[in-house]
Amino acid sequence: MIVSSVSASGTSLPRRKVDFDCNVFSVIAQIFACGDIFTKLSFLIFGLSNLVRGQIIKGLIFLGTEVAFFVYLFKGFGAFCGVKDLKGLVTLGEVEPIQEKVLDPISGMEVIQTIPGDDSSKFLLYGVVSMLIIAAFILLWKANVKSAYIAQYAVERGKKPVSIFRDITALFDKNLHNTLLFFPLVGILAFTITPLIYMILAAFTNFDKNHNGINATFDWVGLKNFGEVLGRGGTYGTTFWRILGWTIIWAIFATFLCYIGGMLLAMLINRRGLKFKSLWRTVFVMSVAVPQFVTLLTMRTFIEQNGTLDTFLRSLKILGKTETLGLLDTPLNARISVILVNCWVGIPYTMLIMTGILMNIPADLYESAKIDGATKYVMFFKITLPYMIFVTTPHLIQQFIGNINNFNVIYLLTGGGPSLDPTMYQSGSTDLLVTWLYKITLEKSDYCFASAIGICVFIICATLSLITYRRSGSYKNEEEFQ
Repeated sequence: MIVSSVSASGTSLPRRKVDFDCNVFSVIAQIFACGDIFTKLSFLIFGLSNLVRGQIIKGLIFLGTEVAFFVYLFKGFGAFCGVKDLKGLVTLGEVEPIQEKVLDPISGMEVIQTIPGDDSSKFLLYGVVSMLIIAAFILLWKANVKSAYIAQYAVERGKKPVSIFRDITALFDKNLHNTLLFFPLVGILAFTITPLIYMILAAFTNFDKNHNGINATFDWVGLKNFGEVLGRGGTYGTTFWRILGWTIIWAIFATFLCYIGGMLLAMLINRRGLKFKSLWRTVFVMSVAVPQFVTLLTMRTFIEQNGTLDTFLRSLKILGKTETLGLLDTPLNARISVILVNCWVGIPYTMLIMTGILMNIPADLYESAKIDGATKYVMFFKITLPYMIFVTTPHLIQQFIGNINNFNVIYLLTGGGPSLDPTMYQSGSTDLLVTWLYKITLEKSDYCFASAIGICVFIICATLSLITYRRSGSYKNEEEFQ
């Protein structure tokens, strides 16, 4: 196929045989087929085609990077060595820590001294870093091959290859977006992707408090952790399925009560004839201005046993001196309380969104409905509600998934309580999967099971989101409301 393309610096080249818009494998195959001997050798020796065609600095950069990679791979830089790190990723350490009795030179008594073994957690981390470096090298190899052919093609057409200075200039002009994205991408790679891969791999090991890489090495166990988490016979499995059930119930109530409440409140404030609309909006939005954790801690102090609400009711003689409402004392009361408090926090956000949507519903829809004799209830269920759902489906999905992972409301109000359930593993009656995961990670150091639970939560959220969105009107009729 003969198409036009653009060089690395953004300079347009004449039409040529390689189509850089194809998939990467097709592009590489085309370059190898169309390349001369120097371009083909550049598949193995980085920058050779550039050096031969006068792009000395660019060629040396490619060649130097290749040399540095193989030095890292076989010899290493400091604590990092590619082959050693990849081997460590497979074995996760082979030398166990040893305890032996030695004579204390000061007291003259025998003491137990621990000789450290292999740190499996470092082996896992260094192995992940090594895989990412290899992936970056493959991307550099692709860029080197493409640059080799571009230089060859320029010379064959009687033109001088683009100099390194023009490439650098283009990075601050036509390719400025690449320059600005470089450092954010490096940050995402270092602080998001690397820990994420580390966490995913930990789910396939027995990384826990007894095998933490210091007291003892940990090993690969395959899908064993997922079998225990998803199986109904074990402690983890029983706890997981019970918490999952409550998590779904919580997400449904927390999402739709806030959605319906925010919608009705927005409609009430926006109705014709209501005075001081701005004042009413300001009053309800004040809860948004206060940080959420402050609101939640204040509400906990207000409704907890012998809290502000109990004291106030006793002063009115509604409760006796020893009586309490017990809003957080029993599992049922605690679950109802966290749902209601979440409504207090979440309804103002929804009201703001719904207010904007109400103002954008075409007025001629209501006028036509009135002419046809439709009542207010008919117009609400046939026009207002369908239009709002059509517009806010992505937001509704986001809220539902956010409530599945709503750590703050549960942890700050009840801590997962009112008390640990003896039939479940480290879980209270209001714990969600995310708060349970937090507990078994920090309190019990069951990192492998926490990683497996995190992966399961992600799969559940991703599946629900995709299925719901693809079945919604927002996806099927993206261009218009019907």
